Amino acid sequence: MSKTNVDIYTLEDLDKLRSAPKLDKKQSKILFNELSLIIQKSDWITIGVMSPSLKKGLNAVRRIEKKFKLNEMKCIKLPSIDGPIFLKANQKSGEIHARIEFGLGEGILIGCQNYDNSLPSRTIGPFPLDFFDEK
Repeated sequence: MSKTNVDIYTLEDLDKLRSAPKLDKKQSKILFNELSLIIQKSDWITIGVMSPSLKKGLNAVRRIEKKFKLNEMKCIKLPSIDGPIFLKANQKSGEIHARIEFGLGEGILIGCQNYDNSLPSRTIGPFPLDFFDEK
């Protein structure tokens, strides 16, 4: 990762990025607080992880589960070889699926979903893979 991205002030600033930026502590705190409010208003979330390895991707999901006190999701379909992955975790179904995928950026995407179809779903990110680490 490069130096801290000084142009990130709100969640919308992440929308234009293909890979997660490096964030300083102040940026991380502001973005986390904004994200937490949106997650609290959602009925469930989906988590998309673009990671250089399955282990790092699963670790990111486990930290999110812990941070937001979510039930641990079960791994349903995982690649049998090492490589860059795209991982999708769905809190509603409780399932995690991952596949090898080359050419992706790196980071975490959070999809905020609602049972009420009149409320728009929203995908937010990418966040750095360590964004939800205990600090």
